[in-house]
Amino acid sequence: MSHLRKLSAGGVLVTLGIIFGDIGTSPLYTLQTILKEGGRADEFMVLGAISCVFWTLTLQTTFKYIFITLQADNRGEGGIFSLFALVKRYGKWLAIPAIIGAGTLLADGIITPPISVTSAIEGLGLVPALSHVIIPGSTIILVIVIIIIILLFFFQQFGTNVVGAAFGPIMLVWFLMLGGLGAAQIVQYPTIFKAFNPVYAYHLLVEHPKGFWLLGAVFLCTTGAEALYSDLGHCGRKNIQVSWIFVKTTLLLNYLGQGAWVLRQANPDIVNGVNPFFAIVPHGFIIPAVIVATMATIIASQALISGSFTLISEAISMNFWPRITVKYPSNIRGQIYIPSINWLLCIGCILVSLYFKTSEAMTAAYGFSITIAMLMTTILMYYFMRYKMHWPVWLVTIILCMFLSVELSFFVANAIKIMKRLFFVGFEVGLIFTMYIWFRARKINNRFLSFVDLADQLPVLTALSGDTTISKFSTHLIYLTKANNSKQIEQKIIYSILSRKPKRADVYWFLHIERTDEPFTMEYSVEELKEDKVIRVEFRLGFRIQPRINVLFRKVVQEMVANKQLDITSRYPSLKQYHMAADFQFVLMEKFLSYENEFSAKEGFILNSYFAIKRLAQSDAKAFGLDTSETRVEKIPLVVSPVSYFNLKKIAPSGHA
Repeated sequence: MSHLRKLSAGGVLVTLGIIFGDIGTSPLYTLQTILKEGGRADEFMVLGAISCVFWTLTLQTTFKYIFITLQADNRGEGGIFSLFALVKRYGKWLAIPAIIGAGTLLADGIITPPISVTSAIEGLGLVPALSHVIIPGSTIILVIVIIIIILLFFFQQFGTNVVGAAFGPIMLVWFLMLGGLGAAQIVQYPTIFKAFNPVYAYHLLVEHPKGFWLLGAVFLCTTGAEALYSDLGHCGRKNIQVSWIFVKTTLLLNYLGQGAWVLRQANPDIVNGVNPFFAIVPHGFIIPAVIVATMATIIASQALISGSFTLISEAISMNFWPRITVKYPSNIRGQIYIPSINWLLCIGCILVSLYFKTSEAMTAAYGFSITIAMLMTTILMYYFMRYKMHWPVWLVTIILCMFLSVELSFFVANAIKIMKRLFFVGFEVGLIFTMYIWFRARKINNRFLSFVDLADQLPVLTALSGDTTISKFSTHLIYLTKANNSKQIEQKIIYSILSRKPKRADVYWFLHIERTDEPFTMEYSVEELKEDKVIRVEFRLGFRIQPRINVLFRKVVQEMVANKQLDITSRYPSLKQYHMAADFQFVLMEKFLSYENEFSAKEGFILNSYFAIKRLAQSDAKAFGLDTSETRVEKIPLVVSPVSYFNLKKIAPSGHA
């Protein structure tokens, strides 16, 4: 476990920097959006709005995520796929909520950086000297926002621990500023504490003409909660739980302070064109406040980005996503960088900025998919609480009903945003489609992965090796095997050696890779299954070690030669007399969809889509760092549903009577 996961002052500071940016910057736009949609700023509206915010943060963020969901850690890692891994044995269909939850979380995530950064930059409009330049939607704001977004994504390659260490102190200043600005207003209007009474929230939702639909705006206060769980692996449960006490206190102080300021104005029309967040900032402090707010919003984007990396990394390891390049910029297990996802998100964020232009337009489209992701987490959490935590049925049912009623309300209230966010639909459908196809196709693929007892094959391999009537394929022939057990081998490897054009070799090597949770493990073991004929090498590699099999295998061979365990002098007499080195050949097997299939429309669509996506993924040769000059890729037909019936009739040759 990383030192950052243990409860410590440093761990809490890094947690502030990595995890709470998204939810920590929501006061920039949440109350302003609620009041604008509510159309007034009287006591009924303000107390009701803050009451809704308080109970949403308490039920949704504190109780569901901080108290319950963070317990669902899979060896320290969080996120919806970690949760799925814990409960998948209790229902095959649970893959569906996991895929939908992951796809919607990623898709709605591309709006987090633009909405946060834009709302902060727009605050500069309160500076008299800049008021005629900083107009929401203007070109200058768009240019500033896009530059900030590009720089943020550029710095991802250096690792989130570097980012967290730099961002932690800034976020500490941000939260202290939130609490301080709010407290200064509360002192002048302490009656605002009445908002903690849930009756005010109830009255607002029931009596206001648009009451229920205001939940779409209220939901903005908790949008970072799902990403918070995804980032569990970066900081650890204890650090998140302890720092949340501080974060929630400062958030509530700020919301109460904004409400107190609005009520002190005694003007129900104050909502027009005024952001209560920047209104409570003293005039001389506007520019420093906007600078800190901008830095905080950059950090808000960090929670989304690092959470997305975690999500895709887990998706790859659980066969929900094609194999792509994953880098580890630091020595900490949770710290990862995925270049393709990084730049995909970057382009998405820039397009969102150009499409919506103002933070107000973005808030109108934000939140719909996050509510779906939260609902999917709730479904999986039911199985976790019931079967892993062994909580009584009555308790789990009460918790489930409470979460579902809250989240379904948010979902319905956000559903009206669907027309404003058609921009995202293609992105969401693409993500969910890719995950579903990859998962289903791998299931079909694995039905045809069978192993045989290697001991039974040794006599055949020995006989083939000594059969001089067959031309030699290679002196040393090397295959990568998925068999965890050294006594087994894939049937397709034996078929490749024996049943096509027989591959005669002097020595057959079978290499297996095992990944460890330590960053720099580099170990291997060698087992001679048949002396100087069949050898198995087991590599144990840390998660930060690139599996450069070419280099690693060469090192193993050098050590075996040095220890007199192996002679790699060429076996050809003409070359042997000159002490020339023997030749080595790797064989990789890639499947393709055979024409001999006759399957249903659904299975055909899944498999054709799978192989189309596979062409975009990393090749096995590249993934394992194999030198192409020494590698032969062998295509193997995947026959899922062979054509079983031909009405083929024998007739006499045409030339005969």
